[in-house]
This record gives sequence, structure tokens and C-alpha cells, in this order.
Amino acid sequence: MPGTMSPADNFSPEADCKELRNAMKGLGTNEAKIINVLGNRSRSQRLEIVLQFKTMYGKDLVAELKSELSANFLRLCKCLLMSLPQFLAKELKRAMKGSGTDERALVEILVGLDNKGIIDVKRCYKLSFEAELEREVVSETSGDFKRLAISLLQGNRLEGDVVDKELAKEDAMELFNAGINRFGTDESNQSQPVGNFRNKLLTRRYEDRFNAILCSRSYKHLKMVFAEYKLVAGEDIEKSIRSEMSGELELGYISIVKKIKNTATYFAEELYKSMKGLGTDDDQLIRIIVWRSEIDLVEIKGAFQSLYGKSLREYIKEDTSGDFKNLLLTIVK
Repeated sequence: MPGTMSPADNFSPEADCKELRNAMKGLGTNEAKIINVLGNRSRSQRLEIVLQFKTMYGKDLVAELKSELSANFLRLCKCLLMSLPQFLAKELKRAMKGSGTDERALVEILVGLDNKGIIDVKRCYKLSFEAELEREVVSETSGDFKRLAISLLQGNRLEGDVVDKELAKEDAMELFNAGINRFGTDESNQSQPVGNFRNKLLTRRYEDRFNAILCSRSYKHLKMVFAEYKLVAGEDIEKSIRSEMSGELELGYISIVKKIKNTATYFAEELYKSMKGLGTDDDQLIRIIVWRSEIDLVEIKGAFQSLYGKSLREYIKEDTSGDFKNLLLTIVK
């Protein structure tokens, strides 16, 4: 299913630039005009507007918006005026900036991109920040979660519709042996008897296979693997992961499984998490809405309604305010 944003009919970058210029001209700012333009143009059209604005007025549109807007409304406008790889590269940079790493943002982006998307983001990251994304991820993560992130960053997952049922059965058995069929999948090996070197080596071998299978097999193949796993283990692989792993590694593997099972449901759940409870995770809310707006936001909205009995629009209305809310609602439709 499509996104909620599509190219506007009879698009005129010159007319839109005049509208934006008038909205910021003189005393006060007409936020409604800005919302009407940015919230109803496709990404490619918005990028045309950025170029045309500088051509017509000799000024940078983003700089002009910075002088007129503030807070989350400004941030959302800025995100809408970037190419998708540039936007996600900046999100990854933000996730690793300062003390501590936003592992949820890191996982969400790496799991949500296909091979080409990962390569494009890595290239854009290097151009934007003069740094290698992989090197920065290595410095900001640790342990088995680091291995998982580096594996995903290769953008080397098999793609296509061909599924080998026998290989799927073998993979399912290997995942079973890597998890509940052993003493326990403890990423630090602490569940193994002290001094039992052979068992430690075997556990590491199986954990290596767990990482290799989930990070390299195609989505269609893994869907069959998960079905075969349930037959072998007698339980869903998500339940096994939750019982045998913890922390960032659990988050990473659960995200992969959920994304492969149903992309729309995965992002609907992440949107819900961004708004449930006290306060709103504005970073995550903006990231998902902007990212998926031209990909599958229509389907995500449907999944959200089915899961929570309430529309995504209703949740946004209750959790956000002002022009930030109005622009989000314009994007979501």
C-alpha cells in the first residue's frame, strides 16, 4: 500500500516558493501557508522547492525557516526538506550523539532499510559528517549488539522470492539449538558452567549462526524459517528470544523478527510506543512519520487502528499541539 504523501498535481516550484516567501515576509509568520505547502508535496517536489527558493531569492529556505519557526515544528519542517538518505543519516548521527546511544533509533533504521537503503545512508553519512558510519557504530556500541549492528550495516542481505524449504528447516533447527535447546542463550556465556570451555565454544558457535541467519537470509526465507521454528520449538521465535536474551540484543533480534513478519505492524507498534505514557518521544514520532510518509504510512495507519482501536490521527491530536500537530496531521491525512 502507498504512503499518505504523493506528488501534487499542477506542481509549480515557483508558485510554492512565492507562497513560502510571503508566509515569512513582514511581521509575523503565516504557519498555515507553510503547512499547506510542505505537508502536501512529495519529497522530490520539496527538494525542488529548496533549490528553486535559493535560485529565486538567493537565500537558503531552511535558514529562513530557522529565523521564523521554533521547537518541534521547525524540526519537522527541516526533516521534510532533506532527501531520505540525508534525513536517516542525520537521525543515526543524533542517535549516537552525546553520552549514551539511542539503540532503539539505531535498530529501527538499520532493520527498516533494504540493502540499497543502507548503502545510500552510509554514503550520505560520510558526505555529511566526514566519517564512516560503521566506524562510529563500532565506537558507540558493544558486545553482541555491536556484532548485530555491524552485520546489518553491510547491506548484504539476500533478496528475492526464492525460498529453499529444506534450508529453512535447517535454519530453524540451528536457531532452536542456539536458543531454548541449550543451557540458555546468554550473550556473555554466564549461563554456562564455569570452566566448561567446550560448552562455551559451542554456545559462541550457535550464537554466531543465530546472527548470521537473521542478518543474511532473505525476508521471504526467514518467514518460512519462523514457521518451521514454531513446529520444532513449540513456541514462536519471539517468545524464545525474549526468554533467552536481554537488553539491546533482545531489542535488535525482536525488531528484525517483527519487521520481517509484518512491516506495517512493526512501525505501528513503534509509533504507539512513541506516544504512550507520560510525554512523547518526538524524535521517534517525527522519524517514522517522515520516513514512511511516501512508503507505507497508509498501511501503518490501518495496522495502528486494528491494534489499538483508535486512529493514529486521534493519538497525534492528543499527544502533540500547535503547528507541530497540524503539520503531522496534514502528513498523516
